Amino acid sequence: MIRLDNIEVTFGDFVAIPNLDLHVKPGEFFTLLGPSGCGKTTALRTLAGFIEPSAGTVHVDGKNVTRLPSDKRQVGMVFQNYALFPSMSVWENIAFGLRVRKEKSAETDHLVRDIARRVELSDDQLHKNVAELSGGQQQRVAVARALVLRPKILLLDEPLSNLDAKLRHQLRQQLKDLQSEFGITTVYVTHDQDEALAMSDRVAVFNKGVVEQVGTPQSIYDDAATEFVCNFIGDSSPLTPEFITELNRLSGAGLSTAANSYLRVEKASLTQPPNGGTAVGLSGQVVSRTYHGLHSRYIVRSHGADLRLLVKEDGVAQPAAGSQTTVYVQPGHVLQYHPDTGKALEKQDQAVAAP
Repeated sequence: MIRLDNIEVTFGDFVAIPNLDLHVKPGEFFTLLGPSGCGKTTALRTLAGFIEPSAGTVHVDGKNVTRLPSDKRQVGMVFQNYALFPSMSVWENIAFGLRVRKEKSAETDHLVRDIARRVELSDDQLHKNVAELSGGQQQRVAVARALVLRPKILLLDEPLSNLDAKLRHQLRQQLKDLQSEFGITTVYVTHDQDEALAMSDRVAVFNKGVVEQVGTPQSIYDDAATEFVCNFIGDSSPLTPEFITELNRLSGAGLSTAANSYLRVEKASLTQPPNGGTAVGLSGQVVSRTYHGLHSRYIVRSHGADLRLLVKEDGVAQPAAGSQTTVYVQPGHVLQYHPDTGKALEKQDQAVAAP
């Protein structure tokens, strides 16, 4: 559906994107994820036609649109600040593109009311000024304005970033539901890893204009291809060579002691996992415990590593700060990266110390 081939974007002497290749499938919810200034919005704006690449091609539905203006690409765009017209009513905002396209009045009214109903905007709200609406309602207006033109592709540039945390959580599910209902190919930009993991079919993780990894949310989380992805996605504890040495001794694993090693916070436990498995127990001392209702967060110091753990609160007494404890770890859950390249070590290479 969407192909970006060998895309380069420059601004004067600055290379924002050196060489980007991406393929988005029809009907997919595809997210561009990364920190501020990593190139994800630049990539989105290049796809939209607001930025012309200095090299490479953009294809939409098999057609080369690299030199086409944005209004000829059949894409709908929702901006971070929504870009609504404050002096117009909700109806007029949604109808704006249809009027530019010179649709008949009756057809315009039918399409506006139909899309408004589908994004849960009432007839009463249609006649209000957009300034009278809440942030969440304004976001629905922006989505409706994009969808009413029936684009092949919907582009969303951090559309939830201006909302409070509770509303963000609520609206991201509504956005995903809308996308599923319409079946429209969607490219979503965010710096919020939770949004990316919760909403996406696939994610591209950007770092300094380069895509470090493309994959499903689960594959990116469980098998981060680079040290950057490991540290950017989720919460992990860095492990010391001493910790890896002890883990190898107890388990017989062949993990590299010279690699940069990490363990996801939910992969360690203070209790023996059911059926044992390959988990081994390492001695440690509780540094701190913070209570969060359904769970507590622990830091346990073990063989020079400060392990962060999530422990479910189930009424069973938990060790207090300063006490000795045992932390259970499966060697297969350890993520290891070459100290020079930052790339993940293959499992068969972990027995050999990275240089």
